[in-house]
Amino acid sequence: MARPRQFDEQDAVVRATELFWRRGYHATSVRDLGDELKLTPSSLYRTFTDKHTLFLRALDHYRATESAQAERLLDADDRPIRHVLRDWMLWLVTCPPDGEPGRGCFVVNTATELGTTDDQVSQRTEAAFEVTRQALRSLLLQGRRKGELPADLDVDAAVELLFTTVLGLRVRERAGHDPARLATAIDVAIRALGPTPTTPS
Repeated sequence: MARPRQFDEQDAVVRATELFWRRGYHATSVRDLGDELKLTPSSLYRTFTDKHTLFLRALDHYRATESAQAERLLDADDRPIRHVLRDWMLWLVTCPPDGEPGRGCFVVNTATELGTTDDQVSQRTEAAFEVTRQALRSLLLQGRRKGELPADLDVDAAVELLFTTVLGLRVRERAGHDPARLATAIDVAIRALGPTPTTPS
């Protein structure tokens, strides 16, 4: 009979996520991971194969956690689309899942650190970015259908504007910029979508 592992593997992934998120990929050593997870190097390699594989699992865990929270925030219900959009963008830059101020977004941090040098990582970061774009597209199309956004709104261009704004804001949040200034940038970006159509009397 196989000897049972003396730790919770998923809990180890969660804790590794926290460490990679704080320090980045290159600055996190196998020894750092062993200390954080309370594992010997041999146990870590036996369970996760290597540091890179564990990093990919940490990135996947972060994406799943953030996506679940974002989905709830983007549920418009009967709220005005602009309000939903503003609340979501504010959450992205002020309240990352299980995070703390100044840590930024794990996906954005990873894309900035590793760029396109790692195909497996790049596939994950680009997939995460595409999820964000599609969420924005869905929300803007809904707003246009409901008559809350201009009928001639160029949705593709608006998605790119808001997506670029979100990425820039997440970098600024990590740099410790004043949240009030970030909120101002969000308001300006949303106003750039155009005036709210008036209902004929």
